[in-house]
Amino acid sequence: MIEVLVNDRLGKKLRVKCLEDDSVGDFKKVLSVQLGCQPNKIVLQKGGSVLKDHISLGDYEVHNDTNLELYYS
Repeated sequence: MIEVLVNDRLGKKLRVKCLEDDSVGDFKKVLSVQLGCQPNKIVLQKGGSVLKDHISLGDYEVHNDTNLELYYS
């Protein structure tokens, strides 16, 4: 179990618990419950690269205390 830090740059910072084996799409579903929005409206970026839904967090080298940027589409 890892904790990922998500920052939407509007003052909202979240700590989300997940597994490295989770796909980005599954992570967005967990995040959408906490934010109260649809998962398809969430765009996650790491280092300027947009994360694709079908790839696992571990493949993007998302580990404990990794920072992700959150944008709304």
